[in-house]
Amino acid sequence: MAHEEEDGLIAETQVSSIKKKTAIARNWILLDSSGQGLILDLDKYDIMRRVPINARDLRIIDPLLSYPSAILGREKAIVLNLEHIKAIITTDEVLLRDPLDDDVIPVVEELQRRLPLALGRGGDCEDEELPESRSNEVGIDDDTTELPFEFRALEVALEGICNSLDAQTRELEAAVYPALDELTAKISSRNLDRVRKMKSSMTRLTSRVQKIRDELEQLLDDDDDMSDLYLTRKTAMLTSPNSDLHLTKWRHVTADESPTIGSKISRSSSRTSTAVTTTHEENNVEELEMLLEAYFVQIESTMNKLTTLREYIDDTEDYINIQLDNHRNQLIQLELFLSSGTVCLSMYSLVAAIFGMNIPYPWREFHGFLFKWVVMLTALASGSLFLSIISYARHKGLVGS
Repeated sequence: MAHEEEDGLIAETQVSSIKKKTAIARNWILLDSSGQGLILDLDKYDIMRRVPINARDLRIIDPLLSYPSAILGREKAIVLNLEHIKAIITTDEVLLRDPLDDDVIPVVEELQRRLPLALGRGGDCEDEELPESRSNEVGIDDDTTELPFEFRALEVALEGICNSLDAQTRELEAAVYPALDELTAKISSRNLDRVRKMKSSMTRLTSRVQKIRDELEQLLDDDDDMSDLYLTRKTAMLTSPNSDLHLTKWRHVTADESPTIGSKISRSSSRTSTAVTTTHEENNVEELEMLLEAYFVQIESTMNKLTTLREYIDDTEDYINIQLDNHRNQLIQLELFLSSGTVCLSMYSLVAAIFGMNIPYPWREFHGFLFKWVVMLTALASGSLFLSIISYARHKGLVGS
């Protein structure tokens, strides 16, 4: 009965844990272009009806499943799986998973703070007329104000991930360096265990930073993947029909031209201009490339910090191993001295045992006279043997001089 009750309690605990995880997985926040947030309880079918993505993309951002970091561009959405940030970005809203998590709350607050400001800056820029020389320049401030909604949201997510990883790296550095110095000064089990735990934490953090770095590098190396992230541009291209352009060009054919020839020329020039314009726009990923490169440099700096920290740990381990080898050599030398002394004393004890036997010998009458010579010569021989062993060991380099 006791075992059955215990099994029942374990089963109830597992069920409650699964329910809790499921409840967390269904928790989303919806942020629009004005920064207004709305907590929603959605399952995958509700999300698929709201956002045009498939179930495979939803599995990528499922916290119950283990998927690598990814920034995926779909037809009308961007799917983000970056550490604790799991989001779906469209041209006018952001769906962010688990907004009540301690690590996600700063990202939500930053989105609510920056999206309205970016919108306001964009409106101010449209109302004001810029000088011609100013309009021809491409500056960072102008690029920031002109970023589309999906890139502003992507920037906040990348900034949150990079800052979080960098903060964890700096916190680890602040703890590791003093621990390594203490271990160098005093080698003990406590210090060794402390450094071992920190090294494990550093290995896990390095793996996480490496995943983000690889994803950004892979994205920067492929212009097609970056082009897929231009949701606003793709939407604008889909909503601008080319047939109207062809019809307008056909209507402006002059009377002395043949309608057939004019229509052919119009269609040819229209296709050429449209193809050139479309190809130029689709291949123009400089705006996103600059954005991604900025955070790639930041994550690369974090990676360099962790690499330097690992090298310092490896150097400390090498130094400790040298110290341990030195202590081991000293123990071996001490053992050699003790073994040599034991051999010499054993020889002295052998002579004493021979003369201490209770057997008749012819020089009994000279016992008193021979005793001191036997003791002196045996001690001298034992000492000479000990010095000979030590001199031979030093000559061979077995002990220090």
